[in-house]
Amino acid sequence: MSICLILGGSGYIGSRWAKRLAATKRFGRIVAADLKPGTEPLPPGVEFVPFDVRKPWASQLPALKPEWIFNFAAVHREPGHPRLAYFETNLPGARHAVDYAESVGCSRMLFTSSIATYGPTSGPTTESSPTTPTTAYGISKLTAEWMQRTWQGADPARRLVLCRPGVIYGPGDPGNILRMIRAVKRGYFVFPGGRDLRKSYGYIEGLLDSFEFAMGRSEPVLVYNYVERETLPLGDLVDVVKRFLGKSAPTLAIPLPLLTAAAGLVQVLTAGKSAIHPARVRKVATSTHIVPQFLTEAGFEFRYDFEASLKHWDSVSPEDFG
Repeated sequence: MSICLILGGSGYIGSRWAKRLAATKRFGRIVAADLKPGTEPLPPGVEFVPFDVRKPWASQLPALKPEWIFNFAAVHREPGHPRLAYFETNLPGARHAVDYAESVGCSRMLFTSSIATYGPTSGPTTESSPTTPTTAYGISKLTAEWMQRTWQGADPARRLVLCRPGVIYGPGDPGNILRMIRAVKRGYFVFPGGRDLRKSYGYIEGLLDSFEFAMGRSEPVLVYNYVERETLPLGDLVDVVKRFLGKSAPTLAIPLPLLTAAAGLVQVLTAGKSAIHPARVRKVATSTHIVPQFLTEAGFEFRYDFEASLKHWDSVSPEDFG
């Protein structure tokens, strides 16, 4: 029986990948491991195992010899955690992944890294661009990449897929894309600086498509960016949302210093409990222009531009839009 192990199986990406694999019946046994079960029930064919990525795995996981290990477990929301937390989770997680793969004889691993490994980008950024991360999250992810590269390099029969996703959004995700959609629906979306800000985003279903595509390749080490092929500036994204919702309300561009000052005031008034945070505002206002060069040149089918993703999202989870 073919087996796969999904680390971080209760997270946004991991839980949806488990559902995709269960639906396609690619594996006879799917084990989803995480600190605790997710809020949604697991589909038939997926079993949950409680698991802490920070601790050695041999005592936590059943005796498996998985055909693939999918490593999605990480501390990732930034800001949102102390700086040290990214290193205390993401580095042991990578080390324990390769130790476990070594111990059970697994030779295939897929790891979700991040576009944060590139650091600030002033122009189009491909997989061959320099990696100069400046945040704890980006540094921890790049270090984890190299830990897994070292594992792969020890045996030429091993395969390693490193996916660097952009901002992933879709059904059930309460992140920045959904906040933008709901703000446009209320009629008071504010551009953090201007309409030309570019953000690199990827729809969850397209990301899962890319996993399947990468698994079918033969490169010993495959590194690829996942964002949609034609990402739009923020102003154009808002225009697409307006058309989708049938809204014509005006939107405003406010200088970043005013927005960060307002976010700081909100933090004071809410005793630090609000999600509106100066660091998060600055992050939203930082342009990212990531290019999925490998997938484009390899012939991957990008099924979801932004408008198509909204239509699909609405068809499966209309309640997300209120």
